[in-house]
Amino acid sequence: MPKKVLGEWLNSKGIKHIIGLIEEQWGAAPKLDYFFLKKEDGRVYIVGKGVSQVPLSELNVNSLGLYLGRLVPGGFKLSIEGSQMVGPVAKKNVVVLNQKEFRKWLQGLDIEKPGETGGFVIIAHNGDYFGCARHTRNKLLNLTPKERRIRVMDA
Repeated sequence: MPKKVLGEWLNSKGIKHIIGLIEEQWGAAPKLDYFFLKKEDGRVYIVGKGVSQVPLSELNVNSLGLYLGRLVPGGFKLSIEGSQMVGPVAKKNVVVLNQKEFRKWLQGLDIEKPGETGGFVIIAHNGDYFGCARHTRNKLLNLTPKERRIRVMDA
């Protein structure tokens, strides 16, 4: 395992904790044979094991890995990329949007949707996965960062 850089490299106990949170929330977790890097703000990145062959201490590294999600009070919030990894194996807490709802989602709007989870759900449309929402009070709260939202023009 590489030296400490840009955060804390999680040991097997820390990795099992993250995978356990994913399994608890979505009913399954993909095989994640990676190093896990946790930043101070709770963001978790996965890094290919080949990184152990790279002399990181000799390089000026700003970031490393793929952003999987963030540890938050009450669970784990998947990133868009994290939802694309977990979504295909998830057995629960996946909300499929119709075309009208999906257009609103892309714009960053919240979606009225009855449900009972109260936690994080994966957003899906036409077999693709588009990140996470918090499902509260019959509403999907859009957590997509502003810079990743799309301005949709009606034709």
